[in-house]
Amino acid sequence: MNHLKLRNPNAESMTEHFKDGVLYLTFPSLDKEKWLVNAFSTRLGGVSKEHLSAMNFGLSKGDDPENLRENFRRFQAAVGFEAEQLVMSHQKHTTNVLRVGKNDCGTGYDERGIWTDIDGFITNEPGICLVTFYADCVPLFVADPVHHAIGLSHSGWRGTAAKMGKVTVERMQEEFGSNPSDLIAAIGPSICQSCYEVSSDVAELFPEEVTQPHGEGHALLDLTEANRLIFMEAGIPASQISVSNLCTACNREILFSHRGSGGKCGLLAGFMEILP
Repeated sequence: MNHLKLRNPNAESMTEHFKDGVLYLTFPSLDKEKWLVNAFSTRLGGVSKEHLSAMNFGLSKGDDPENLRENFRRFQAAVGFEAEQLVMSHQKHTTNVLRVGKNDCGTGYDERGIWTDIDGFITNEPGICLVTFYADCVPLFVADPVHHAIGLSHSGWRGTAAKMGKVTVERMQEEFGSNPSDLIAAIGPSICQSCYEVSSDVAELFPEEVTQPHGEGHALLDLTEANRLIFMEAGIPASQISVSNLCTACNREILFSHRGSGGKCGLLAGFMEILP
């Protein structure tokens, strides 16, 4: 990658796409699945101002609603989906995963309101664009190439401690008959272990292999590796799990980071859709 600082040379490099001023990222492992679209935003290409500059998707960040709509319009034009297909939520660090269908399209974007306690979506219907938001937390993309079903979930430390990745897989098993051994998973850009210090009581919620002592009462937490292990526990083969090599805090000029900015930032977004 030309623009971004890599955190793990052994992880998968996401593919950069630059169209009409909009820079977005995709996973090569998911790009091979021609029946779906995957995309992850960067800060570049939008119209938001100051610390929200420029491609902010944060619905609760105090941005001008017209700026948000223009950001969505520009992003959808670059990637190739329609605003009316969007499904989104005000995330609350839960492990609530909702199956959505055509009747849910537009939720969070138009006047029909928005869910306030959903952190993951699954669907097997084409033309529904799942959207989740991030600024250090972990994006979890899941695709079932056998049943043509997808899942997209948000997992911060609370969601990771509660095994959001496993919950997402289990919901896809329940709703679509997905076999974990068939699934393709991808873990998107998030804060790296070197940048993510937590208190010891938080670190104790995780296995030792993803924590590193860091002074008295603190530790460094590897959320990405924790989520990779959770996907494996859920039954997804390690060879079918891709891990982004991008840290949000190390790439603040390109990606939003809550920790790196002291909370003064916009939100990135992950997008996933089954093609008609």
